[in-house]
Amino acid sequence: MADPMRIRAQAQGGNAVVRVLMSHEMETGQRKDAAGKTIPAWYINEVTAALNGKTVLTAQWGPAVSKNPFLQFTVKGAKAGDKITVNWVDNKGDKRSDEATVA
Repeated sequence: MADPMRIRAQAQGGNAVVRVLMSHEMETGQRKDAAGKTIPAWYINEVTAALNGKTVLTAQWGPAVSKNPFLQFTVKGAKAGDKITVNWVDNKGDKRSDEATVA
C-alpha cells in the first residue's frame, strides 16, 4: 500500500476544515476475480481523528465505503498550528496513522 493517507487541515475563523484521502482497496467480499473465486472482504472499519491529542471524531465504516475513501469534517475551536491526527483500522487488523498541522 502506498501512502496510507493525505491530510490537509485549514483554519477558517475559529474552526478547521480537515480533508483526508485514504489509500485502501476497500473490498466488499462480494466481487469475484478472473478465475471466479470470491475476493475476501477487506475494508476500513474504524476511523478516529484527534486535535492536539483529544479525540474529535470516531466513525465506524463497513464494506459499502468506496475504494480510496475521502473524508472531510470541521473541527470547532481549532487554530493555525494545532495538530490533527487521523488513524484507521481495517477488518484484517492493519492500522495506519498520519498527522498534519492546521495551516
